[in-house]
Amino acid sequence: MSNVVVVGSQWGDEGKGKIVDYLSEQADMVVRFQGGHNAGHTLVIDGKVYKLNLLPSGVVRGGKVSIIGNGVVIDPWALMSEIETVSAVGIKISPENLRIADNAHIILPTHREIDGALENARGKGQIGTTKRGIGPTYEDKVARRGIRVCDLAEPDTLKEKLEAIMLHHNALLKGLGAAEIDGDKVYKDIMEIAPKILQFRTVGWRDLDVAIKEHKKILFEGAQGALLDVDHGTYPYVTSSNTAAGQAAVGTGIGPTSLNYVLGLAKAYTTRVGSGPFPTELEDEIGQRLGEVGKEFGTNTGRKRRCGWFDACLVRQSVKIGGITGIALTKLDVLDGFDEIKICVGYELDGEIIDYLPSGKEAQARVTPVYETLQGWQDSTYGARSWVDLPATAIKYVKRIEELVECPVALLSTSPEREDVIVMHSFF
Repeated sequence: MSNVVVVGSQWGDEGKGKIVDYLSEQADMVVRFQGGHNAGHTLVIDGKVYKLNLLPSGVVRGGKVSIIGNGVVIDPWALMSEIETVSAVGIKISPENLRIADNAHIILPTHREIDGALENARGKGQIGTTKRGIGPTYEDKVARRGIRVCDLAEPDTLKEKLEAIMLHHNALLKGLGAAEIDGDKVYKDIMEIAPKILQFRTVGWRDLDVAIKEHKKILFEGAQGALLDVDHGTYPYVTSSNTAAGQAAVGTGIGPTSLNYVLGLAKAYTTRVGSGPFPTELEDEIGQRLGEVGKEFGTNTGRKRRCGWFDACLVRQSVKIGGITGIALTKLDVLDGFDEIKICVGYELDGEIIDYLPSGKEAQARVTPVYETLQGWQDSTYGARSWVDLPATAIKYVKRIEELVECPVALLSTSPEREDVIVMHSFF
């Protein structure tokens, strides 16, 4: 196999950064295919912490080409700030190791303002957006009025498109009671930063086609998680893009037959940031303990994550929808010391037992989890790199997860450190 897709199979924050970084050692190219700088990937390498948002996780390794695909929405100012930040700690970023698809869409300052104004207007019905302009940018993309990277190279085209989009944006801002934005200033600011972005411009699909023909090893990196997919997630408490593995093809410009293996990330328990249904959420001392031991705070926002037991129904649903080949189970060590551990194996909805999360918002809110209880373990799993290092009950827990989600655990992560993994499958 030469092309591997890494996706989240829960609500994001499953540890994709570390796993992509670990796998990228064997890859020639790492590609982001959706989302924006609302995604946060934390890498811990030799005790050093790197926090990435837009940049593919492969940039921390020398000799790798990283591509930001057409399915990603790009805030030029956020991207350049991130490049400056990682450059300051010794990570060299240049057109030699970073490329941006010329048909990727651009986040404008007005997108950020609209995002914040809309979320504030929702009041108690807020969906938990990061207010970074991601959703409004995807809206403009679908409405065929968006600004793309290629437009930055055509000042007249950019000005014309910007004038049209500003009419729409300012009308929205005015209707929401927010201050309108000067379109001329937006144009001036974009033209100032355009050369910095255009130096990385490429024809993404063509680069990938060449790499595939040359039998290069490509790692496709997703953001967020399957349960935040705009079609298949807990709508409307979702992100604005498709996060399932199929988007790796659409969001980069290659055919789906070029994707050889789909690795789905899942924590050994469950977390969620922001609003929306969460059947196994624990609002007690156990949930608090999971959050404290697991250091469950958002990479980008610092928001405390909601915590709960592992939900096998949701992960199995993600496996089926995403065509996931194997699971990378992370943060097993956070469960060390529990006398007993629960796994959700189904839901009760209006007196009926079901094995999936329904699509309806009200139905999702009414489901209650059906649990299976397993014996916990007292010995530490932290840093384990072999099955023989794990307590027997921890192995039993992993094996039970495999049975319930109907997918093998291909990789097990036991700490934030890059090398603390147990590998059961060869990916490249």
